Amino acid sequence: MKRAFFLPTIRTTGSRQAFREGIIVEALNPKTAAFFLAFIPQFVDASQAVAAQFVVLGVISVALNTTADIVVTYGAAIARADLENRPSLIMRARRASGAVMCGLGASLLFVRRST
Repeated sequence: MKRAFFLPTIRTTGSRQAFREGIIVEALNPKTAAFFLAFIPQFVDASQAVAAQFVVLGVISVALNTTADIVVTYGAAIARADLENRPSLIMRARRASGAVMCGLGASLLFVRRST
């Protein structure tokens, strides 16, 4: 029995709106502030202009993260375009990931707890 497989339609937005939403999400993410407050001070020289160093290191961090996000997004877009034409591969990947999740859940049943 062969099942039909449909990819959900995706509502597209403009690049400006997507960029704006990304900035808002990242700016309001408490993990971002925690990262900057925990990680960047290790590289700041207290005898120099501290604020300027924070800005420079922050810009470098944002540039690296943005570059990584662009690469991942581009790769995902290519993979999605290729997978649209191969629904059987998507079904096998879903089954395999489901089996892995079931296996992980089953392994939790047998974990010995030390109290």
